[in-house]
Amino acid sequence: MPATPSTGKKLTAEFLGTFVLVFGGCGTAVLATSSTPGSGVGWLGVALAFGLTVVVMAYAVGHISGGHFNPAVTIGAAAGGRIAWKDTPGYIVTQVVAGICAGAVLLLIASGLDGFSAKDSGFASNGYGDRSPMGYSLLACLVIEVLLTAIFLWVILGATDSRAPKGMAPLAIGLSLTLIHLISIPVTNTSVNPARSIGVGLFAGGDAISQLWLFIVAPIAGGLIAGFTYAMLLGDEGAVSLPEAMET
Repeated sequence: MPATPSTGKKLTAEFLGTFVLVFGGCGTAVLATSSTPGSGVGWLGVALAFGLTVVVMAYAVGHISGGHFNPAVTIGAAAGGRIAWKDTPGYIVTQVVAGICAGAVLLLIASGLDGFSAKDSGFASNGYGDRSPMGYSLLACLVIEVLLTAIFLWVILGATDSRAPKGMAPLAIGLSLTLIHLISIPVTNTSVNPARSIGVGLFAGGDAISQLWLFIVAPIAGGLIAGFTYAMLLGDEGAVSLPEAMET
């Protein structure tokens, strides 16, 4: 039986996975989209980028750490009994630091283009009201972030259940994140992940920072809802820890 990875290796895996998620997804939004018709990858490309980063990193390091890459996933997994609550602070701090590091590297690269401004471009940050891509209200943004994060956690908990098809969890999780982005990019620019929001929001100016609270509170609320209700709705006889589930 393989040895259980040390805490240091788990946190290293979480750092790498979160860094690639934020850099890959937000990097696509910042570097590969364009307002010029016919150029750039558009919202579909950004949605695929986020989904693909989760797929590849879950397969790469999910068997070590569980492949959370997201404080809301960590909290939801703890609420669902898939990891110990005592392990959540280390995961969350690591994820947020990784997101900020990814945002800093992305800013360094993006600033290599003359005239680039993180504040003026929005820097792939999340927002509501006049900072929503399509101008959606605070309430609409709150509801969609809570709902879609809960859906994301239900998918994660279901795909990693021992009763689910083996070896398919990363694909199901990545596809669900792609779908979530297709739904909500026009509304909030899609968070469902406080580390992703903090990672770029801190570099996008005061208005972006002032709205970060929503993209911390709402995903965590959604994660808790799903974590506490999964067993009640679907049963817990197939529950296994996330690292164990990712090994199968």
